[in-house]
Amino acid sequence: MMMRRVLPLIPALLLAACAVGPDYQTPAAPPKEALAPPPKLPDQSLLAGRDIPADWWTLFKSPALDGLVREAMAHNADVAAAQAALRVARENAYANAGSFFPSVTASFQATRQKDPTGTVAPTAANNAPQLNLFTPQLSVSYSPDLWGGTRRGQEALDATTEGQRFQVEATYLTLTSNVVVAAVTEASLRGQIAATRSIIADAGKALAILRRQRDLGQVSAADVAGGEAALAQAEQGLSPLEKQLEQQRHQLNALLGRMPADPTPETFQLSGLTLPVDLPYSLSARLVEQRPDIRLAAANLHVASATVGVAVANRLPNLTLSGATGSSASALNSLFATGNGFWNFGASLTQPVFDGFSLAHKEKAARAALDQAAAQYRSTVVLAFQNVADTLSALKNDGDALAAAQRADAAAAHSLALARRQLELGAVAPATMLAAQQGAAQARMALVQAQAARLMDTAALFQALGGGWWNLPPAEAGGGAGHAMAPGGA
Repeated sequence: MMMRRVLPLIPALLLAACAVGPDYQTPAAPPKEALAPPPKLPDQSLLAGRDIPADWWTLFKSPALDGLVREAMAHNADVAAAQAALRVARENAYANAGSFFPSVTASFQATRQKDPTGTVAPTAANNAPQLNLFTPQLSVSYSPDLWGGTRRGQEALDATTEGQRFQVEATYLTLTSNVVVAAVTEASLRGQIAATRSIIADAGKALAILRRQRDLGQVSAADVAGGEAALAQAEQGLSPLEKQLEQQRHQLNALLGRMPADPTPETFQLSGLTLPVDLPYSLSARLVEQRPDIRLAAANLHVASATVGVAVANRLPNLTLSGATGSSASALNSLFATGNGFWNFGASLTQPVFDGFSLAHKEKAARAALDQAAAQYRSTVVLAFQNVADTLSALKNDGDALAAAQRADAAAAHSLALARRQLELGAVAPATMLAAQQGAAQARMALVQAQAARLMDTAALFQALGGGWWNLPPAEAGGGAGHAMAPGGA
C-alpha cells in the first residue's frame, strides 16, 4: 500500500525538477578561412571534400604493409589498454544510471533474546522472558533529482565515455600511422644501404684504377692514399645505417606486439610502395568533426560543463524519501499473521548551512576547470589546423625537393661516369674523381631520403585529417572502438 502511494509521486517530482548549471553547447566551427587554399602538388592532387577511407594505408598498394597494420591493430597493447579504459568508462556510466531509480533492499533478521524481567516487562505477547524474533523487511529509499545534480553527474560520465571512445580512435590512428612510417623508414634505410654499397663498390673500382696507375707511375702514392681514404669513408657510413635498420625492425616488432627476437619476415623497399596520387582535403568545419583529438577535447569540455552543475546542486537542499514494510513474529509460521505486519514512510530534507565554504570553493573550482577545458579545446583546434597546414606545406616542398634530388642524382651519376672513364685514360686528376664520388654519394642518399619523406608526409596528411575511422564497416566496429559513429554524431 505504501509503495502504491509513493511511486506515482516520483514522475511528478522528476518533471518538476530542473538541472542547474550551464547547458553544454557544441563549440562553433572555425571559419572557412582557417585553412589556406590547398597548394598545387607535383604529381599529386588535393581534392576538396574527398572522404578518407578507413583503411587509407591500402592506398600505398603494399600487401605486406596492409597485413602488418591489421596485425598491429589486433595485437598492440596500447590499443588493448585504450579499449579496456573505454569499457571502464562505459560501465561506470551504467553504474551511475542506477541513481535514477529507487533503492530497494530486502533483509531477514533472526534473533533469540531474554528480557530483564526485573527491569522491564517481557516483550513477548505471552509474557515469556525468552523469545525468538524473526523479522523479514523490505526497505525503499529514493532521492528525487530536484536540481539535476544526478543528471549532470550522468551527463559527465556519458561525456567521459564519449571522450574515451575518441581516445581509442586516436590510439588506432597513431598506431596505423606509426606502422606506415616505420615501414617507409625501413624502406628508406634499405635504399640508403643499397646506395652506400653501390658507393663502396664505385670507390673500390676507382681505388683499383689508382693502384694500377701508381704501378705505371702515372699517379703518386698520395693519390692512392686519397682513394683508400674515400673507400674507408664510404665503408664507415654503412654500419650506422645497418644499426638503424636493426633498431627500426625492433620498433616495428614492438608496434605489432611482437618481441624484438621474434622473426619479422616482412621487408620493405621504396620500389614496393606506391605514392597515392589523389589526396583528400577537408574543409574547416569537417576537420573538427574528423580529428579524434578535437572530439576528445570537446568531450572533456562537456565533462567540465556538467561538473559545474554537480557542484551547484551539491549546495542546494536534498530530499530523500524512504519507507519500509515487513513483519515480525516469534515463530516462522506466524510471520504473516494478523497484527505482525508493520510499515513506515518518511521524508527528509537536508540543506548545507555551513561547511567552511568548501562547497562554494568547489563550485568555483569547477567553473575554473570549465574555463581550462575551453582553453584546451581552442588550443587543440589551433594545433590541429597547424598540423594540417604543416603537412600540406611539407608535401609541397617534398615534391619540389624530390624533383631537385632526381636531377641532382642524374647529374652526379653522369659526372661520376665521365670522371671514371677519364681516370682510366689518365685524363683527370684523382682529386676530381674523388669529388665526383662524393657528389654521387650525397646525391644518391638525398634522392632516397626525398622519396621516403614524400611517402611519410602523405601518410601524415591522412593522419592529420582524422584517418577515416568513421568509414569502418559496422562489422569491424568491435572492441568498443566506436567506429560506427560518423563525424558530427553524438
